[in-house]
This record gives sequence, C-alpha cells and structure tokens, in this order.
Amino acid sequence: MARAYVLVKADVGHVERVQEALAQLPGVRDADIVTGEYDLIVVIEVPDAREIGRLIMREIHGLPGIISTNTYVVVG
Repeated sequence: MARAYVLVKADVGHVERVQEALAQLPGVRDADIVTGEYDLIVVIEVPDAREIGRLIMREIHGLPGIISTNTYVVVG
C-alpha cells in the first residue's frame, strides 16, 4: 500500500466544498481542514505508488476551487 500527504490551497469560501469533493475520491482516506498556510491536508492510500500521481493529476487537480497542491509521498 502506498501513502501520501497532500497539502491543498483552496479558493476563499470554498474550503468545505473542496473537502466534500475530495472525500468522495477513491483512495482519499482523510481530507481535513487545517489552519496555516494550507487549507486542507489529504491522506491518500492506494495499492501502487504510481496511482498517487494519477489521482493527483487526473482527479484532485481537476476539482473546482483548488488553487494548488504540495504532495509528500511516504517512504518509510
């Protein structure tokens, strides 16, 4: 199982909507609203590490309200 943490910046006023959309994606285990520089921290767990990139590029980046992401793949 491959896991990654994705830090997400969202449009002002759309954080909860983005959280709801993220939570519906297969492979997303948690999508938590946080304080600080980023608006959400998303935990991804997928069977294969290649799926992390596919999920981020094809699904997460396409969601309305997302400004940017920063991904940290777990290596240990």
